[in-house]
Amino acid sequence: MSLIKKELTEKSGFSMEFSVSREVYAKAEQEAYKKNVKSINIPGFRKGKAPKAIIEKYYGKGIWFEDAINACIPEAFEEAVKEAGLDIVGQPQFDLVSDEGDIVLKAVGFVKPEVSIEGYKGIAVEKKVAEVTDAEVDTEVENARKRNARTIEISDRAAEMGDIANIDYEGFVDGVAFDGGKGAGHDLTLGSGQFIPGFEEQIVGKTIGEEFDVNVSFPEEYHAAELAGKAATFKTKLNSLKVEELPALDDEFAKDVSEFDTLDEYKADIKAKMVKRNEEKAEAEVENSLAEALMEKLVAEIPEVMFESETENFVRDYDTRLRQSGLDLNTYCKYTGMTLDTLRAQMRPQAERQVKVRLALEKIASLEALTVSEDETNAEYDRICAAYGVPADQVKAMIAAEDLNADILVGKALALVKENAVIDAPKAKKASTKKTTAKKSEGEAEEAPKAKKTTTKKTTTKKAAKADEAAE
Repeated sequence: MSLIKKELTEKSGFSMEFSVSREVYAKAEQEAYKKNVKSINIPGFRKGKAPKAIIEKYYGKGIWFEDAINACIPEAFEEAVKEAGLDIVGQPQFDLVSDEGDIVLKAVGFVKPEVSIEGYKGIAVEKKVAEVTDAEVDTEVENARKRNARTIEISDRAAEMGDIANIDYEGFVDGVAFDGGKGAGHDLTLGSGQFIPGFEEQIVGKTIGEEFDVNVSFPEEYHAAELAGKAATFKTKLNSLKVEELPALDDEFAKDVSEFDTLDEYKADIKAKMVKRNEEKAEAEVENSLAEALMEKLVAEIPEVMFESETENFVRDYDTRLRQSGLDLNTYCKYTGMTLDTLRAQMRPQAERQVKVRLALEKIASLEALTVSEDETNAEYDRICAAYGVPADQVKAMIAAEDLNADILVGKALALVKENAVIDAPKAKKASTKKTTAKKSEGEAEEAPKAKKTTTKKTTTKKAAKADEAAE
């Protein structure tokens, strides 16, 4: 047996002694010798060829101890933890108790806290589903029209507001050109407010090929302090004019941008998608409200190490997302002037929330004797494979069924809390039927911002993402 004795201490602490047999240690010591001998010089022997016993005479028998015992600890500790029935959190500290005969080690750390929770059934929450108005649908249609607009060259008139003017320009203050004040072939939509106030208006009425001065003053709050509030002259040339022509808002437009034959069908589909997204957002907000309520009802002395560990998980996940977009955490911090400590501080509240909600749901799963069937486990494996495009054998190699089932259980616990909640869902106001004239468009309804959803798949989501990276 590896376990010798265990003791649970205050605030979810534990102390445990366990052993490493002399035979196991001897094998690890031999491996440590093989690993290090190549770098050891002993007089009378070629480098890396000195026998183990000779090296020990020079440096003492303890020369291999650190490497050997570190190699032994993981397996022996895991065996002892299983025997003790402990659920360890964080990284424990190890100390040597005795090296006479079998080696005895002591581990000190933390376990998951004892948790109690009551009143998790019948929680009252409000479900607010935002209505979808005809005006919102028209806006989406208008966005689609704008995306499908064509650009037409204008040559038979002077510049007007709304035109896209292609210009060359160079700015001067007190007759001297300043940095950043020069551009060539720049497309400027007149009336967009992209340039200094008063600039775009002075292009109106000018003809193609005309050269002229634009006289403006920089705003008092201009970002470049040396230019703030100063009068400037821009030597400007109008190279060309273009205008965007929107497609007609009719059935032909609907056929071009969708699978529908009529504009009414296209609008109905956009509205249905927006209704669905608003419903999903409302459901996520309900789950968030339930999670907040569960945190209030949770009673536990949670060790600090759990919050620290989850915060580090958040930081690592953020680093992974940055790398997927071509950045890394160090570069991000450099660009933003942020430090890792600042980032950790920002992520800490959400990490604490994650820990508390998961502990509450795990306890509820236990109280309700929730179980996971083999079919549910296999279905979740299939879902992960489909979501990440990773082969089943690779997913199963990276995500143990035990971890997967733990995530499924907390998901079922959240579903139970939701099923037993008192959800007040006031009816959304009926959308206006007033016909509006659309001027912009979008092929599909833009996705509504999602509320932060309660995370129940902590382990499997991260490991599946890693499996996805490995498959690339």
